Amino acid sequence: MRNEITKDSFNGQSFYVGIDTHKKNWTVTILGEQYEHKTYSQNPDSELLAGYLKRNFPGASYHAVYEAGFSGFDPCRKLKQLGVDCIVIHPADVPTTHKEKEQKTDKADSRKLARCLRSNEFEAIDIPDPQLEADRALVRQRFRQVKDVARTKNRIKSLLFQFGIAIPEGFTSGQTRHWSKVYINWLKDLKVEHESLKQAIDNYIRIGEAQRQELLLLEKQIRKLSLSDRYVGNYMLLLSIPGVGPKTAITFLTQIGYIGRFARLDDLCNYVGLAPGMYGSGDKMQVGKLTRRGRKELKIMLIEASWQAVRKDPALMLKFNELIKRMNKNKAIIRIARKLLSRMRFVLLNRQPYCVGVVQ
Repeated sequence: MRNEITKDSFNGQSFYVGIDTHKKNWTVTILGEQYEHKTYSQNPDSELLAGYLKRNFPGASYHAVYEAGFSGFDPCRKLKQLGVDCIVIHPADVPTTHKEKEQKTDKADSRKLARCLRSNEFEAIDIPDPQLEADRALVRQRFRQVKDVARTKNRIKSLLFQFGIAIPEGFTSGQTRHWSKVYINWLKDLKVEHESLKQAIDNYIRIGEAQRQELLLLEKQIRKLSLSDRYVGNYMLLLSIPGVGPKTAITFLTQIGYIGRFARLDDLCNYVGLAPGMYGSGDKMQVGKLTRRGRKELKIMLIEASWQAVRKDPALMLKFNELIKRMNKNKAIIRIARKLLSRMRFVLLNRQPYCVGVVQ
C-alpha cells in the first residue's frame, strides 16, 4: 500500500539546503538527516524553494545556507519569513579540498554547502536589518566616489607627463591634489600643440568637476544621516575620541551595527581586519601581514584616524614613540589602530564619552 504524505509526515525531521546562488539560477542541494534527496537547478526565487520544501517534506524543519556575495541578504530574509531557517556565510569559511578546487562546479559547491550545514561546521555572519544595509550602501558609495575623483586627477597628471608637460613649481602638492581654483584655471588655460590633447584634458576636467559635485552631495546626505535619531547618540560618543572624525564615525556605525555582538576586542579586530595572519607548525610561529578580511574602507579610515590620534592624544603619542623604537612606523600605527578600536568599543558599550588622559 502506498504511503500518503500528510501535513505531519516529516514531523521531527530536518532537511538541509545548500544554495549556490547566481543571477539567473540557483543550484540547490537538499539533504535529509541520513541521505541526499536531490540536486537541481531553479529560478532565483525564495518562494519557489520554500514551496518545494513544504510540498515534499511537510512538517519538517528546514535549514538553508548560501555564500555572501552579489545576491545580498534579501533571499535570506525572505526564506526566514517563509519558515526556512537560513544563514549566510563568508565564502572564505567554506572548507575546500584540493580536489574541489581543481574540479569546481555549481553542483559540487551546493552539495558541499549542504553537507557542512548538516554537520554544523558554519559560523553565520550577521544579517543587518534593511535600513542599516541601505545606510551602509550610502556610506560605501562615498568611499567609491572619492576613489573615482582621485582616479580622474591622476589621469590628468599622467596625460601631462605623457606629453612632457610639466606642472609649474609654484603649485604645491596640496593644490594639485585637492584641485585648487588656481590649478584648475591653469589646466583650462593650458596651451598645447594638438587640439585632441586639449579636448582630452578638458574632458577630464569636466568629468572631475562633475564627480566633485556628486561627492559634495554625498557628503551632505551622509552628514544628515549621521544626525538622524538612529545614529546621532553613538555618533557624538565616537567624535569625543581624539582622531575619530565624522566620516570614520559614521562608517564605523553603519558597518558594525550593534557593537554588543562582539564579546571580545579580538573578535572586533578580526571582523575589521586588524589582525595579523599567522602560521604555526611545531615550535615555529610566523606572524605575517594583516589578514585580507574585513571591509577595506573601514580599515583604511581607522588607520588614517590613528595617525591623527597620535598627534592629538598624549597617551597614544607616548605609546607610538615607544613602539617605533622596536618596529617601523607602519607596523606601530596598526597597534595604535587596535587601541583606537578598543576606545571606540568602550564608549559605545558604556554609553559615555571618552575623556583624554583617562585609561579606558
